[in-house]
Amino acid sequence: MNFPLRVIRLIVAGFMLMLVALGFSHQLPTQSAAAQPPLRFAVIGDYGWEGQAEADVATLVKSWAPEFIATVGDNNYDVGAATTIDRNIGQYYHEFIAPYTGGYGAGADINRFFPALGNHDWASPGAQPYLDYFSLPNNERYYDVVWGPVQLFVLDSDVNEPDGNTSSSVQAHWLQTQLAASTAPWKLVLMHHAPYSSGGHGSQPVAQWPYETWGASAVLAGHDHTYERIMRNDVPYFVNGLGGRSLYNFAVTPVAGSVVRYNADYGAMRIEASASSITFQFITRTGTVIDTFTLLDPGIVFTATLYLPSIQR
Repeated sequence: MNFPLRVIRLIVAGFMLMLVALGFSHQLPTQSAAAQPPLRFAVIGDYGWEGQAEADVATLVKSWAPEFIATVGDNNYDVGAATTIDRNIGQYYHEFIAPYTGGYGAGADINRFFPALGNHDWASPGAQPYLDYFSLPNNERYYDVVWGPVQLFVLDSDVNEPDGNTSSSVQAHWLQTQLAASTAPWKLVLMHHAPYSSGGHGSQPVAQWPYETWGASAVLAGHDHTYERIMRNDVPYFVNGLGGRSLYNFAVTPVAGSVVRYNADYGAMRIEASASSITFQFITRTGTVIDTFTLLDPGIVFTATLYLPSIQR
């Protein structure tokens, strides 16, 4: 039976109205939305130790062709020295850094490397080699970056931070204010010391700020040389410290909310984000996917794509 085109349109419209009446919403992808690829970037942690492990992780990360790389600290072992910083960072990631003044090749046209300070970076007085090596926003110790649907809030969780590292500090007030003002679909907080961790260093109470209450979508940290995903109030907390330095053991009893734990090899996080979803993966240097976790935009309840056959008239 052949129905007139106007009848088919009425049937489709009625179906959509029924979905709305049942409490669903729908989104049909437009051509521009469908053509827009997701943002892809990498997060590495506790990586800054010249050697095969760091080289392997860097090769893995660059194979993903990320838009940028972010770190969760300890960029320059052992003592954050000026004499080691280019060997530990620029040797492997110079093409993402701008301006790059080291000796391993050309840098980037714009900066695509966003590190967080770690305790080993602070081992040099004032973390001066780090501050001299990078050119970063705000005061360079903590700052935010907007890239596509993602806003990074990079903190300095170290006790040496001049603006404090507690939930009532000047730095914390800055984060709360910036999160409240953000219109990005995905708000990611990055730091070195893990608020929650089942690794050797364990959870850091001083870093347990009310991130989810302030509006963060996820929290990423390092310090423990493990990978772990911990769910707290539906917000993922990641420990990502397998960037190249060494491997740590886990405690006998995992922290509450620990879902995935891994410490058998080095690797990095690959993250892909669109306006409607963000997917976090941890992948080892041999290409094994250890964990995949996706957050969906809570404003999208139901997504429908309708495919109608060609109509002969």
